[in-house]
Amino acid sequence: MPDLSKKTPSKLLGAWQTSSVVVGMVVGAGIFRTASEVAANLNSPVAVLLAWALGGVFALAGALCYAELTTAFPHTGGDYRFLREAFGRTTAYIFAWSRFAIIFTASAAMLAFVATDYLAQLIPMPPAARAWLAATIIVALTTINLRGLKTSARTQVGLVTMDVIALLAIVAAALFLLVGGFGAQVAAPRGGAFNLGAALVFVMLAYGGFNDSATLSSEVRTSRQMTQAMIGGMSLVTALYLLANWSYLSVLGLEGLASSDAPAADVMRLAFGPAGEAAMVAAVGIAAIAILNALVIVGGRTLYAAAEDETALARLAAWDSSRHVPPAAVVTQGAVALLLVGWGAWQGTGFAAMVDYMAPVYWLFLLLTGLALIRLRRTRPEVERPYRVPLYPLVPLIFAAGCAYVLYSSVRYVGWKGCFLSFGVLAFGLVVRWAMRLGAARQS
Repeated sequence: MPDLSKKTPSKLLGAWQTSSVVVGMVVGAGIFRTASEVAANLNSPVAVLLAWALGGVFALAGALCYAELTTAFPHTGGDYRFLREAFGRTTAYIFAWSRFAIIFTASAAMLAFVATDYLAQLIPMPPAARAWLAATIIVALTTINLRGLKTSARTQVGLVTMDVIALLAIVAAALFLLVGGFGAQVAAPRGGAFNLGAALVFVMLAYGGFNDSATLSSEVRTSRQMTQAMIGGMSLVTALYLLANWSYLSVLGLEGLASSDAPAADVMRLAFGPAGEAAMVAAVGIAAIAILNALVIVGGRTLYAAAEDETALARLAAWDSSRHVPPAAVVTQGAVALLLVGWGAWQGTGFAAMVDYMAPVYWLFLLLTGLALIRLRRTRPEVERPYRVPLYPLVPLIFAAGCAYVLYSSVRYVGWKGCFLSFGVLAFGLVVRWAMRLGAARQS
């Protein structure tokens, strides 16, 4: 029988394993799906590359903020702990609810849809079959994570390695074509609208996720390794994204990239024919599974952390110290993700439905976490901070301002219907909390 008596996570992870989670949370399907949307909203190749570089700077600023927060307040709940310390338990609870009911579960469903959509390019299948396959992927990864943190971390290292190889293969294909005299169309800018806000929504969708590795902060051996993982992981991601977009532009040109539904597959097809295209389609599916696996690793930990503070959720606060996972929280998270897969399939929009559902709420809480760092510097000066953000308060202010801008752009992109749904579910979390506390009071 597993040992559920010990509720304190053990420090098992090193810098490399943690870095793989950081990279795996970011380098998923985003770079393979959003590059076309970014190009469609900008009017020159230089602007495209600058937008991706700007996103990298913003994400690195966020990583620096999270490096300080995770080393000063290491906790299984990650942002949950930071927001509780800065703004109180109600804000922390709503954040945990948002991850459980919106952010993590919708992201998991979204990425399962991405994996099956790409696989359908190799093996045609009807929408119902794609939904069943998406559900099967979630069940399989949940099962892997229930086997223990070591198993899931090893799986993540392998999947992330394949992600990086896929991106480097795109660069190699571009160099192969250029050396062979392929006529690049990258030079000329085009007329048309310049919509930086819309472009950054998609840029930051690709960069999003770096903060989620904060949930592992209490399981990393040293604060220095946590800092190395956050900063090193995001620096690697930025370099990979810039190289990938240079490759897209060099081979497809601005117009070709803007009109492509699968730019990575198109580059590989031009370089290596149908076999290259098939290999990249498979790689994109693996990338989606890699970030989905990382979501399963960290998602249950936020729910576990919130359950420790809510008496009515005590069953979800069980920690299996032999496998180093919160099993009830992981299973519950997987069940909600399956429900969202069913909802997305019923809507008929899958990926798009999940993006609309989660984007505004995601950036709202990132903004609050950036502000939490500034508040905690003032209210908790006695806490030891093994790492301090350089150029304080400029860096956290840049991060918070960037979050506010992307939040505004996300609200405009999603529209009032999407905001009503996502923020309505957020408000419903308060009703659930009130009902739980009322039930607990009646039983006492």
